[in-house]
Amino acid sequence: MGPSLSDVWEVGIIAPIGKERLGYPTQKPEALLERIIKASSNEGDVVLDPFCGCGTAVAVAQRHLRRWIGIDITHLAITLIKHRLQDRFEGQAKYEVIGEPVSLPDAETLARDDPYQFQWWALGLVGARPTDQKKGSDKGIDGRLYFHDETKGKTKQVILSVKAGGTGVAHVRDLRGVIERESAEIGALLTMQEPTQPMRTEAASAGFYTSPFTQERFSRVQLLTVAELLEGRGLSYPMSQGRSNVTFRRASREKRREGTQATLEPN
Repeated sequence: MGPSLSDVWEVGIIAPIGKERLGYPTQKPEALLERIIKASSNEGDVVLDPFCGCGTAVAVAQRHLRRWIGIDITHLAITLIKHRLQDRFEGQAKYEVIGEPVSLPDAETLARDDPYQFQWWALGLVGARPTDQKKGSDKGIDGRLYFHDETKGKTKQVILSVKAGGTGVAHVRDLRGVIERESAEIGALLTMQEPTQPMRTEAASAGFYTSPFTQERFSRVQLLTVAELLEGRGLSYPMSQGRSNVTFRRASREKRREGTQATLEPN
């Protein structure tokens, strides 16, 4: 039968460059959550993680055919989990997100109640990740999106600025300055309000970024409203409809299995 298990679980840490690591500071090894979930539930049971972070318990529950509910206080965590499920299960994981804005009034309420959560939510709509700067010291950068558009795999970036309140042409000029300072290829301003004509003129004067891979041109400064994002419009950057977005570390793919219905809830 073998030796009895001790009360100490020998579960190794996630290697700093391991395939499992997603860059979330409190990420737990899947082996640990797998042992807990398999020991305490059966297929079809519901697993609840009320502080789900980057979604390790969610991903393990999905893999072992448990239903699950994941809750987290930040829209950043919800965005990361959605990317993890998409990459891991190739779009086969079925779930419903409860608590995210689905309309312009919802977005206005979030912007009024918690501007930082609004900022993280808006960045998630375009596949970008918030900067690691502390509040009030973002240096004009609210988020970044990284992409590849060369055969040699050189990583390039889109700089994001999010404005929940009033905007003007000065914000577009500031973004142009940040693009130059950061040597970014593209910059985007995400706003609640419709851009004015002077703002659009200033953005157009920034010119274009040309992809060396396809020779396609993309506006160097882009203006997008929250209403447009909710309608499904996104950033325009090289191969944006493909898999060139490398902002989030991809979770390793799972062998295709029938998934179970589940929910994600921003608290």
